[in-house]
Amino acid sequence: MSQEPGDATEAFVAHRNLLFTVAYEMLGSAADAEDVLQEVWLRWADVEHAEVREPRAYLVRITTRLALNRIRTLARRRESYVGPWLPEPLLTSPDVAEDVELADSVSTAMLLVLETLTPTERAVFVLREVFDLPYDEIAAAVDKTAPAVRQIAHRARSHVEARRPREVVSEQDRAAVVERFMAAVATGDLQGLMDVLSPDVVLITDGGGKKQAALRPIHGVEKVLRFFAGVMPTDGSASAAPTLVNGSTGLRLLLGDELDTIATMRVDGGRVTALYLVRNPDKLGRVDEAVGLAR
Repeated sequence: MSQEPGDATEAFVAHRNLLFTVAYEMLGSAADAEDVLQEVWLRWADVEHAEVREPRAYLVRITTRLALNRIRTLARRRESYVGPWLPEPLLTSPDVAEDVELADSVSTAMLLVLETLTPTERAVFVLREVFDLPYDEIAAAVDKTAPAVRQIAHRARSHVEARRPREVVSEQDRAAVVERFMAAVATGDLQGLMDVLSPDVVLITDGGGKKQAALRPIHGVEKVLRFFAGVMPTDGSASAAPTLVNGSTGLRLLLGDELDTIATMRVDGGRVTALYLVRNPDKLGRVDEAVGLAR
């Protein structure tokens, strides 16, 4: 008996947040993740659904394959990107922050670590470590054998563990650090900034060639402070507000009434060890309404 179109639509909608999360974690771009989901839907609508015993596994497999294909296109696009590239920030709901593993997996810091994996390693890591899929399902998604996927998963896990934040920070502690940072920025308090920034802090700004930004990462608290001293408005037009972005507390930085920057941070030992500023206006379209994520 063939599955009715309405049932097929319900199955896709039921798993949509999961599929978006898979695609976003593989691509670091919500716009590209949405494009992948459009392709997934077109393929899903064309399938004989009565023959699909596990819609979730089937949809994840299609999403993974299409995301892997899209990574190659993105790699070419990144070669001509002006300045450092940062993931597209997402406004996320409180339930994402409460799921510690999911929040960590979509954090800016983690997405940048995932960028250092090969495409297949990234797919395997995301599907295994974040979504806890069986090795045979992952093997079908990446066109490898299950034993090969186990080896890839081990290699990817070791790679990520060597580069991820040194300690797990509670959302309450992170929010307190962000509040101190926000207060220092809002008042132009450079000493306050020095107190909240780690001595070896790294600042990465993404303007995409469309907004002023540093063309290379800035390392060290003194150089970062010089950067802020040069760009912080002195006329009182700048303001900052905390917001849940990519699973944890970040900041919306406004110039007048205009959203200028989304800031996210990596926090270790009560201080900011990495600061990520997204200014590219093409990447600021999904910070007005929470995006549904799931695993």
